[in-house]
Amino acid sequence: MRSNSNLATTILLNIVGVMLMLAAILLIVRGLGWIKQIPGYVIWALVLLSLGIGILGGIRSAR
Repeated sequence: MRSNSNLATTILLNIVGVMLMLAAILLIVRGLGWIKQIPGYVIWALVLLSLGIGILGGIRSAR
């Protein structure tokens, strides 16, 4: 029971960490002026990417 909670916490922390990194990169790119406007589908793609990377990273680190 406790290992499932630990795995869930690891996955959640990985997802949040990836989201923070992607947000920081996005802010830097916008700040440099390389991207003027970000379409909605790009934001959704980044959210889904961070979810996928977080889940896979959490499972990988649990093994």
